[in-house]
Amino acid sequence: MDLRSLRTPRLLLQPVTWRDMEDMARLKADSGAFGRMLGGVCTRQQAERDMADDIAFWACHRVGIFTIRENGRFVGMTGIHDRPDGRGFALRFALFPWASGRGLAREAASAALNFAHDAGLRRVLAVAAENNMASRTILGGIGMHVSDTFVRDGQTMMMYESRRP
Repeated sequence: MDLRSLRTPRLLLQPVTWRDMEDMARLKADSGAFGRMLGGVCTRQQAERDMADDIAFWACHRVGIFTIRENGRFVGMTGIHDRPDGRGFALRFALFPWASGRGLAREAASAALNFAHDAGLRRVLAVAAENNMASRTILGGIGMHVSDTFVRDGQTMMMYESRRP
Protein backbone atom coordinates (compact mmCIF):
# COMPACT_ATOMS: atom_id res chain seq x y z
CA MET A 1 0.00 0.00 0.00
CA ASP A 2 1.19 3.52 -0.85
CA LEU A 3 2.56 5.39 2.19
CA ARG A 4 0.23 8.28 1.29
CA SER A 5 -2.84 6.05 1.63
CA LEU A 6 -5.26 6.87 4.43
CA ARG A 7 -7.56 4.63 6.41
CA THR A 8 -10.61 5.93 8.21
CA PRO A 9 -13.08 3.78 10.17
CA ARG A 10 -14.96 2.86 6.95
CA LEU A 11 -12.82 4.00 4.05
CA LEU A 12 -9.54 3.60 2.21
CA LEU A 13 -8.23 6.73 0.46
CA GLN A 14 -5.42 6.27 -2.05
CA PRO A 15 -3.67 8.71 -4.38
CA VAL A 16 -5.09 8.44 -7.90
CA THR A 17 -3.14 6.41 -10.46
CA TRP A 18 -3.81 5.40 -14.03
CA ARG A 19 -5.28 2.16 -12.64
CA ASP A 20 -8.17 4.30 -11.38
CA MET A 21 -8.97 5.79 -14.79
CA GLU A 22 -12.16 3.78 -15.46
CA ASP A 23 -13.60 4.55 -12.01
CA MET A 24 -12.71 8.24 -12.23
CA ALA A 25 -14.10 8.56 -15.77
CA ARG A 26 -17.42 7.03 -14.62
CA LEU A 27 -17.56 9.35 -11.61
CA LYS A 28 -16.80 12.46 -13.65
CA ALA A 29 -19.41 11.52 -16.27
CA ASP A 30 -22.13 11.15 -13.61
CA SER A 31 -24.21 14.34 -13.38
CA GLY A 32 -25.37 13.46 -9.86
CA ALA A 33 -21.77 13.22 -8.69
CA PHE A 34 -20.02 15.87 -10.78
CA GLY A 35 -22.77 18.17 -12.03
CA ARG A 36 -22.08 20.83 -9.39
CA MET A 37 -18.28 20.51 -9.42
CA LEU A 38 -16.02 23.19 -10.90
CA GLY A 39 -15.75 22.20 -14.55
CA GLY A 40 -18.89 20.05 -14.34
CA VAL A 41 -19.49 16.70 -15.96
CA CYS A 42 -16.50 15.53 -18.00
CA THR A 43 -15.97 13.57 -21.19
CA ARG A 44 -13.54 10.64 -21.13
CA GLN A 45 -10.90 12.83 -22.80
CA GLN A 46 -11.30 15.54 -20.15
CA ALA A 47 -11.11 12.92 -17.38
CA GLU A 48 -7.86 11.60 -18.88
CA ARG A 49 -6.37 15.11 -18.94
CA ASP A 50 -7.49 15.59 -15.33
CA MET A 51 -5.85 12.28 -14.36
CA ALA A 52 -2.53 13.32 -15.91
CA ASP A 53 -2.76 16.65 -14.08
CA ASP A 54 -3.69 14.96 -10.78
CA ILE A 55 -0.75 12.54 -10.96
CA ALA A 56 1.66 15.37 -11.78
CA PHE A 57 0.19 17.46 -8.94
CA TRP A 58 1.00 14.67 -6.44
CA ALA A 59 4.57 14.58 -7.74
CA CYS A 60 5.01 18.35 -7.40
CA HIS A 61 3.16 19.08 -4.17
CA ARG A 62 3.02 15.85 -2.10
CA VAL A 63 -0.76 16.28 -1.87
CA GLY A 64 -3.51 15.65 -4.39
CA ILE A 65 -6.63 13.73 -5.27
CA PHE A 66 -7.49 10.44 -3.55
CA THR A 67 -9.86 7.72 -4.63
CA ILE A 68 -12.37 6.72 -1.94
CA ARG A 69 -13.20 3.05 -1.48
CA GLU A 70 -15.60 1.46 0.97
CA ASN A 71 -15.09 -2.29 1.44
CA GLY A 72 -13.03 -2.28 -1.78
CA ARG A 73 -15.75 -0.57 -3.83
CA PHE A 74 -14.99 2.76 -5.49
CA VAL A 75 -17.46 5.36 -4.18
CA GLY A 76 -15.84 8.68 -5.12
CA MET A 77 -12.92 11.04 -4.82
CA THR A 78 -11.59 13.74 -2.53
CA GLY A 79 -8.38 15.70 -2.09
CA ILE A 80 -6.55 18.86 -2.98
CA HIS A 81 -6.24 20.61 -6.31
CA ASP A 82 -5.01 24.02 -7.43
CA ARG A 83 -8.08 26.06 -8.32
CA PRO A 84 -7.90 27.26 -11.92
CA ASP A 85 -9.22 30.69 -10.85
CA GLY A 86 -6.00 31.35 -8.92
CA ARG A 87 -7.58 31.31 -5.46
CA GLY A 88 -5.19 28.64 -4.20
CA PHE A 89 -5.11 25.01 -3.11
CA ALA A 90 -8.60 23.72 -2.43
CA LEU A 91 -10.33 20.67 -1.09
CA ARG A 92 -12.83 18.92 -3.32
CA PHE A 93 -14.96 15.84 -2.99
CA ALA A 94 -17.55 13.97 -5.04
CA LEU A 95 -19.35 10.71 -4.42
CA PHE A 96 -21.75 8.72 -6.56
CA PRO A 97 -25.32 9.55 -5.51
CA TRP A 98 -25.89 5.95 -4.39
CA ALA A 99 -23.05 6.34 -1.86
CA SER A 100 -24.33 9.62 -0.41
CA GLY A 101 -26.22 10.20 2.81
CA ARG A 102 -24.15 8.05 5.16
CA GLY A 103 -21.39 10.49 6.13
CA LEU A 104 -18.78 9.05 3.75
CA ALA A 105 -18.03 12.40 2.10
CA ARG A 106 -17.48 14.03 5.48
CA GLU A 107 -15.24 11.19 6.66
CA ALA A 108 -13.16 11.26 3.48
CA ALA A 109 -12.95 15.07 3.19
CA SER A 110 -11.87 15.37 6.82
CA ALA A 111 -9.09 12.81 6.28
CA ALA A 112 -7.92 14.58 3.11
CA LEU A 113 -7.93 17.99 4.82
CA ASN A 114 -5.90 16.68 7.75
CA PHE A 115 -3.47 15.01 5.34
CA ALA A 116 -2.99 18.32 3.49
CA HIS A 117 -2.27 20.21 6.68
CA ASP A 118 0.06 17.47 7.94
CA ALA A 119 1.89 17.67 4.59
CA GLY A 120 2.61 21.36 5.25
CA LEU A 121 -0.27 23.26 3.66
CA ARG A 122 -1.09 26.03 6.10
CA ARG A 123 -4.17 27.23 4.19
CA VAL A 124 -6.70 25.10 2.35
CA LEU A 125 -9.78 26.50 0.60
CA ALA A 126 -13.03 24.94 -0.53
CA VAL A 127 -15.87 26.41 -2.57
CA ALA A 128 -19.55 25.49 -2.55
CA ALA A 129 -22.57 27.12 -4.09
CA GLU A 130 -24.64 29.03 -1.56
CA ASN A 131 -27.60 26.71 -2.21
CA ASN A 132 -25.52 23.50 -1.95
CA MET A 133 -26.37 22.80 1.66
CA ALA A 134 -25.03 19.24 1.60
CA SER A 135 -21.50 20.39 0.70
CA ARG A 136 -21.66 23.40 2.97
CA THR A 137 -22.70 21.19 5.90
CA ILE A 138 -19.75 18.88 5.23
CA LEU A 139 -17.28 21.77 4.99
CA GLY A 140 -18.53 23.33 8.23
CA GLY A 141 -18.58 19.93 9.90
CA ILE A 142 -14.88 19.37 9.20
CA GLY A 143 -13.94 22.72 10.71
CA MET A 144 -13.80 24.98 7.66
CA HIS A 145 -15.19 28.51 7.93
CA VAL A 146 -16.69 30.86 5.35
CA SER A 147 -14.05 33.44 4.47
CA ASP A 148 -15.46 35.11 1.35
CA THR A 149 -18.14 34.99 -1.30
CA PHE A 150 -18.04 35.57 -5.04
CA VAL A 151 -20.38 35.20 -7.99
CA ARG A 152 -19.77 32.58 -10.70
CA ASP A 153 -22.20 32.27 -13.61
CA GLY A 154 -24.79 34.28 -11.70
CA GLN A 155 -24.59 32.05 -8.63
CA THR A 156 -23.25 33.08 -5.22
CA MET A 157 -20.36 30.87 -4.20
CA MET A 158 -19.18 30.49 -0.62
CA MET A 159 -15.44 30.22 -0.08
CA TYR A 160 -14.40 28.21 2.95
CA GLU A 161 -10.99 28.19 4.54
CA SER A 162 -8.99 26.07 6.96
CA ARG A 163 -5.78 27.41 8.46
CA ARG A 164 -3.15 25.77 10.60
CA PRO A 165 0.03 27.40 11.87
